[in-house]
Amino acid sequence: MTDSLTVRDNRTGQEYDVPILDGTIKAADIGKIKAGDDIPGLAVYDPGFVNTASCRSAVTYIDGEQGILEYRGYPIEQLAEKSNFLEVAYLLIHGSLPTKAEYESWVHEITYHTFVHENVKSFMEGFRYDAHPMGMLMASVGALSTFYPDARNISDADNRHMQIVRMIAKMPTLGAWSFRHAQGKPFVYPDNELGYTANFLSMLFKMSEHKFEADERLVKALDILFILHADHEQNCSTNAVRSVGSSQVDPYSAVAAGVAALYGPLHGGANEAVLRMLRRIGSKENIPAFIQGVKDGNERLMGFGHRVYKNYDPRAKIIKKACDDVFEVTGVNPLLEIAQELEKIALEDEYFVSRKLYPNVDFYSGLIYEAFQFPPEMFTVLFAIGRTPGWLAQWLELVQDKEQKIARPKQIYTGDRRLDFVPASERWA
Repeated sequence: MTDSLTVRDNRTGQEYDVPILDGTIKAADIGKIKAGDDIPGLAVYDPGFVNTASCRSAVTYIDGEQGILEYRGYPIEQLAEKSNFLEVAYLLIHGSLPTKAEYESWVHEITYHTFVHENVKSFMEGFRYDAHPMGMLMASVGALSTFYPDARNISDADNRHMQIVRMIAKMPTLGAWSFRHAQGKPFVYPDNELGYTANFLSMLFKMSEHKFEADERLVKALDILFILHADHEQNCSTNAVRSVGSSQVDPYSAVAAGVAALYGPLHGGANEAVLRMLRRIGSKENIPAFIQGVKDGNERLMGFGHRVYKNYDPRAKIIKKACDDVFEVTGVNPLLEIAQELEKIALEDEYFVSRKLYPNVDFYSGLIYEAFQFPPEMFTVLFAIGRTPGWLAQWLELVQDKEQKIARPKQIYTGDRRLDFVPASERWA
């Protein structure tokens, strides 16, 4: 027997049999429910799409109740421990793990596309000295569409592949240059002898030395952070990429929309808010008073809770372990002690446990970024570099999905109707 939902419309007394597939019902089936032939069918009102599936996807699986995150079926814990960012990027884009030959070809392609056109350099040098790095990244990613006009040919598989390689390769270059611009330092060109993450660190921090050599523990920790941020289902920025991409625009423009969405403090800026919170608490002795302030509604506990996860965010557990390696190199961030004590108290307090408020990925990531000596405005740039393969995997899925249509949500109109226009000569008399 087919799973279905029987809906009775009390306005008309008519019943409708609505099929259930994959735990969902089609909005079009709801649209067939009408009070009369000349009356529009029912629509679903869902601000923020909190219970609306906009697509079918095989990229990322999340079980928020159990705290499970998988890329293409592989647990995030295994990928963070045993893989590296470029292999994970290949997995997200192609849907399977690479053979040795495929991996070497993939790494070679990306390594030799890290350079950008010199005009991009001039473009980025034109920003104000105090331009926000995310604003620079958003603009420069969008600008790439003008350097590669062939990217508009999204129906060609080889062309799509080339744009994907270019974007994954060039994002660290653009991100590093936005960082250097803010510091008034000269831009550092990519070093093709270095791996993806080591090369990014070189472009960030290289000064007068002939060869920049980053500590391998730092390289590994940042690589893990990129993996953890690589994709996360239909979040705000991924939805933006898919929505803009549904117009069949080039992938640079679609990803620029993702960067723009990530720029917002409710999406990409949460780890910065965690650091501000920890600094405001100041010491372990002040934590009980802060906790009481949260319960009284006078404070906000940043870095806890998540729209999807109702359990401990699996990415937070991995980042917590990565902290040890980073602080072994950089020295312990004094805020770590406050964070650990705050987490301990919150996880034992019935107020937070009953509300399923557990640490999320942002709770510890800001501490690591700060240990790298990144200013807070760079945190979201790092997030964007890691998220790029996920955005592109979702875009690639979108353009090949025959069920997808241009995004065009309905609205509930709440304004005036049928007003009579009075000419200005009469209104102003």
